[in-house]
Amino acid sequence: MFFNSLHYAVFLPLVVLIYFLIPPKRRWAFLLAASYYFYMCWKLEYIFLIVISTLVDYFAGLHMSRTENKKKKRTYLIISLVSNLGILFAFKYFNFFNESARAAFAHFNVAYHIPYFNVLLPVGISFYTFQTLSYTIEVYRGKQEPETHLGIFALYVSFFPQLVAGPIERSTNLLPQFYKKQDFTYENATNGLKLVMWGLFKKVVIADRIGVLVATIFAQPHQFSGVEFILGATLFAYQVYCDFSGYSDIAIGTAQIFGIKLMTNFKRPFHAVSLTDLWQRWHISLSTWFRDYLYIPLGGNRKGKWRTHLNVFLVFFISGLWHGAAWTYVIWGSVHGVFMVLELLTSELRGKTARFLRISQDHILWRTLGLLYTMTIFNFALLIFRAQNVRDAFYMVGHLFDGVGAFLMKMAQGDLVALRGVMRSLGLSQKELTIAIVAIVVLEIAQLMQRRGSLRAQLNQAPVMIRWALYYGLVISILFFGAFNMSQQFIYFQF
Repeated sequence: MFFNSLHYAVFLPLVVLIYFLIPPKRRWAFLLAASYYFYMCWKLEYIFLIVISTLVDYFAGLHMSRTENKKKKRTYLIISLVSNLGILFAFKYFNFFNESARAAFAHFNVAYHIPYFNVLLPVGISFYTFQTLSYTIEVYRGKQEPETHLGIFALYVSFFPQLVAGPIERSTNLLPQFYKKQDFTYENATNGLKLVMWGLFKKVVIADRIGVLVATIFAQPHQFSGVEFILGATLFAYQVYCDFSGYSDIAIGTAQIFGIKLMTNFKRPFHAVSLTDLWQRWHISLSTWFRDYLYIPLGGNRKGKWRTHLNVFLVFFISGLWHGAAWTYVIWGSVHGVFMVLELLTSELRGKTARFLRISQDHILWRTLGLLYTMTIFNFALLIFRAQNVRDAFYMVGHLFDGVGAFLMKMAQGDLVALRGVMRSLGLSQKELTIAIVAIVVLEIAQLMQRRGSLRAQLNQAPVMIRWALYYGLVISILFFGAFNMSQQFIYFQF
């Protein structure tokens, strides 16, 4: 069931209506049933994987709380880690490592007979696995009291708005909210629906539309040149951002209707002035998960400069692997790891350069240069991330500047024929492209306004006529300009 489907448009109002009509003591059970139904709409059998993870971590948490023996506690933590990561490995990574081993053996003409594991990747497995693991780790550390109510814990693992693509919630935030009596309020309902509509706008008006152009370029890169590759990477940045942040907006808005607050997952990442800044704004629930459960346990920045650099690189290397079982994702994570380390190594030099130029690092010129640098590296890495395989990735990187100089010369001379020729070959009509560009401009204006605080809070202070004109405009743009005929599943479902 997709958030941008008719099925969900019927499902959500029914769930909300029944949830607030039934007695508060029974709401957790209904919400759990609704969450399981939501997940089973993809593939019925995979609900058993969630149930297994739920039971293992529930009992691991209980047993850890019943002993003071650190060795026994560690044993239960290991059981949780091995069970959850074992399932994740089997369904997501086994074929990747198996086929990589097969290729290595074939290179040396050695027979290799381990068969391919013919199974579909369960939707959202990386997300709910990390969510439930954070619970057992926190119980082990003594920062989370074990949840004794199996049903409430199962709801924490499977809460439908954020089940398949996050935000990856911490138990300390989400579990207590399931015990609170939530009353239906006009404020929660309207604010939640506003965020849902904004998420849908980003998904169906921007992401799905430019996704057609992006898919055309990356499906057959040998038919295109550097101009198309640069355009494809830039537009893919907007596609993946609007797709994923759109999902997060819908998830957070849906939860708010029920009176439940989920964490913010994006904070205007394309306004970042360094990669460090960007990763504090992009997929925040995952980046903070890696910080708390990988970077800090590895030693963080407590074991010297070079160990810090190694830890940073390892986090991004593993983050690449988390995104998918393919070498393109590993290379993508490694690229970010290398440039993050370079930022650490040049931090002092950049500070001296700013002082030499007699400008602060908040100066508009400095921030503009930082923004250009950040988006250049981010988009370059996305070229590899989106490539269908390593061969295509290397081809596009190797031909990244082919024809760019000639194209820029023509554009400087006012020759728009070259631009029209590029656009005609990429699967979008002039009308479709115009809609996408206008929608991106609207998105950027909204994000500039968010620098002054919550956009919804600002709108609540606006005159009624302006406020409702904007709301109706948003709904109409979704209905009339949404690319429903081009609609795709959310990108992060595959991770």
